[in-house]
Amino acid sequence: MANKMAAMILAGGKGTRLQALTRKTSKPAVFYGGKYRIIDFPLSNCANSGITDVGVLTQYESSELNAYIGNGEKWGLNGVRSLTSVLTPKQTEEGSSWYAGTADAIYQNLDWLDRVNPEYVLILSGDHIYSCTYLEMLKKHISKKADCTISVIEVPWEEASRFGILTADKEDNIVSFAEKPKNPTSNLASMGIYIFTYKTLRAMLKADAKDENSDHDFGKNIIPTMLASKKKMVAYTFRGYWKDVGTISSLHEANMDLLLSGDPNTNLYTVQGNHKIYTQDTNSAPQYIGKNASVKDSLITQGATILGSIKKCVVSGEVVVEEGAYCENTVLMTGAHVCKNAKVYDAIVGPETTIEEGEVVNEEKDGIALISK
Repeated sequence: MANKMAAMILAGGKGTRLQALTRKTSKPAVFYGGKYRIIDFPLSNCANSGITDVGVLTQYESSELNAYIGNGEKWGLNGVRSLTSVLTPKQTEEGSSWYAGTADAIYQNLDWLDRVNPEYVLILSGDHIYSCTYLEMLKKHISKKADCTISVIEVPWEEASRFGILTADKEDNIVSFAEKPKNPTSNLASMGIYIFTYKTLRAMLKADAKDENSDHDFGKNIIPTMLASKKKMVAYTFRGYWKDVGTISSLHEANMDLLLSGDPNTNLYTVQGNHKIYTQDTNSAPQYIGKNASVKDSLITQGATILGSIKKCVVSGEVVVEEGAYCENTVLMTGAHVCKNAKVYDAIVGPETTIEEGEVVNEEKDGIALISK
């Protein structure tokens, strides 16, 4: 079944709420979990699903992300029978422009999809943390003879207004959809994962492109239009760990979820095995923990050197925590350096960032602090 489906990963967002972390790099390229980047997750999910044709649509500050994706080798998607393509906005006879919205991004790459000629198209966000295959969702799409299947997850009612919210009947047919409603009538949130029958998608995108009043967005335009025109729309309920890491606090929380001291149902260790997440091997030296170091409830990646004390921390490669330094409830991204007698609480320390000797960060534990060069 997977050979009949192409995947399109939307990876061009600015991610402005991640502040300095995305000032010079795109959100999907942000580091996560000690050894990963966010984009590793949808690409690994595609590989684990047996999908062989993957397009990654990049735009904002894309140089680092484009280089990282390369030809898809990290995820086993560069074989004779597989294809990974980085798809950026391009100049044509009609002119050139940035992707105007999520739907426009796919529309501008219909020529790529036409060459692949899939029966079904899987559309994904490039900035969510979760591990799965898409085969059960595809199976449901086919069995229901759907035009579009949307993966949904139950969210807390108090958070529902942040998402696209839908309602479905007992047969999982979608009967209504609202993008970020002020007063939601359901807590079934769209995960930004769609499977479309390609012929239907192609026709909808072409019609939408002609509408000058459209935002050319799936949530605002394509999905409501399909519902209004009585297309077969089906909900697929996802049960597992999923996190939208769009803010500093949510990114910090997703990192802390990896620690085994938490709820085993809210960390990715429960979904390993055949659902491995693939990433770049940095060929770092082994981690080193000094004789006077203290390490409690922490995740430490290869290449890290811990000479001081850490508690409930996620430590990336090439990080150094010097003697006398103390870090608690903190994410230390690649190359971060915490000097002697410095103290860091409830924080994210960005890549290649130095906490100077004796410096104290967020001792009052006032939210999650971001320290980044």
